[in-house]
Amino acid sequence: MINVVYRLKSPKFFEEAIDEIELDGVVVRPTYLSICQADQRYYQGSRPAEVLEKKLPMALIHEGIGEVVFDDSGKFSSGDNVVMIPNTPQGEDVCRANYSYKSKFRGSGFDGFTSDLVRLESDRVVKIPEDFNPHVAAFIELISVAYQGIVKFSQISITPKDTLGVWGDGNLGFITALLLKVKFPDSKVIVFGKHLENLNLFSFADEIYQIHNVPKNLAIDHAFECVGSSASQSAIEQIIDIINPQGIISLFGVSEYPVPINTRMILEKGLTVQGNSRSEREDFVGVVETLKQNPRMFEYLEKLVTTICEINTLNDLKEAFDKDHISHFGKTILKWNK
Repeated sequence: MINVVYRLKSPKFFEEAIDEIELDGVVVRPTYLSICQADQRYYQGSRPAEVLEKKLPMALIHEGIGEVVFDDSGKFSSGDNVVMIPNTPQGEDVCRANYSYKSKFRGSGFDGFTSDLVRLESDRVVKIPEDFNPHVAAFIELISVAYQGIVKFSQISITPKDTLGVWGDGNLGFITALLLKVKFPDSKVIVFGKHLENLNLFSFADEIYQIHNVPKNLAIDHAFECVGSSASQSAIEQIIDIINPQGIISLFGVSEYPVPINTRMILEKGLTVQGNSRSEREDFVGVVETLKQNPRMFEYLEKLVTTICEINTLNDLKEAFDKDHISHFGKTILKWNK
């Protein structure tokens, strides 16, 4: 079957390419996609030149849902709404597939979801209810990243979870804080951020603080860092300063450069630093079930949807990325009409 793929050829320049798609596995027609910061780094050309040279041209986007067109396994019916899993294992490994060097990731190691059709293995697709808000469902992948980190945290934490701190007032901080409140309803969830206008959207949190105005005697049991970039250094410093002994620091923020950490105090307090990246099938299933059981989450998550762009042409796609780039909070959703 003929398929059209819309690839980033060079920073800020998309092109169409004709590909042949095999009619095996599950063939999905994308319907709603979501732009991630990683996509923007490719689009803006802010990745190192050698990385861009190696990976481009490539179709972007790894967050999205679609409609099943064909399935040779019989697990899905034509018209089923599904969330697509970008992580693609390439064989067995001793670690989880989302941390395995053997895995490939769409929109990073190979083509993402900006195409007319996407072929996936049946285990790379999870059915979602028809009544799910498609604008929120489009970024289930991002929610699944926070979900898997919280599951790992639950498995290794040994001290009380009375007070949980989230650093970062952006999209991932919002999602992580919301999931923590759902998973640990008896815990106090405190959000630390820089922008008061963003923090005021965290209406479900027990307390919010701007990072320069934190009470002197405040202490937390465990921390979740969702800041990233060079700003993660000051966030981690503040976390180490106010976290209780034997607490866990879960890191989610991505930085292109090395970030210094006060190892002396990590040793003194017996802290555990846990890295988190990407997610796997069980996390997508967990997110879908969590959303089913807690439908009110959609009301909060809708606050993250700041821009919805209909994509009919390559110029529409370019304009959507340009709009997203100047937005400092929220998600840009692409209604994929290609």
